[in-house]
Amino acid sequence: MDIPVRTISDLHAEIIRLEKVKQQQEMDLKQRFNSPSNIFAIVKSIFHKPGDPKNGILDQDLFGLLSRVILPFTLNKTLFKGSGFLVKTLVGLVSQKASTYISEDSVTGVWDKAKGLITGLLKKKNKPPEPDFAKAAPTA
Repeated sequence: MDIPVRTISDLHAEIIRLEKVKQQQEMDLKQRFNSPSNIFAIVKSIFHKPGDPKNGILDQDLFGLLSRVILPFTLNKTLFKGSGFLVKTLVGLVSQKASTYISEDSVTGVWDKAKGLITGLLKKKNKPPEPDFAKAAPTA
């Protein structure tokens, strides 16, 4: 309600009206935070949005939670060491978004691929040379 204030009495009336609105809002907030279960539900809603089962911070596994901290920290300390505040903030935001794709399954998949590649290279390196039957067979 935008009431035009033209006189001092209009100003006093508007101040009184705003104080009543403030008191009503305070009573509404007290009613909302009156029990520990309501407070816990509000704090939980910060970390988990209703209707989206995999959107909350607490719904990630250990690798996802660690990557939310480690990924921006390591990027800012290594690749973007001399960067300014804005670049580091953008790196933090992008790496936070990217950390949602990091899970235990993705880490173990990459680990298995790297392990298979290394063992394949080591087997080729340590493989004994095959004998050449053309040289070893006597000619008649």
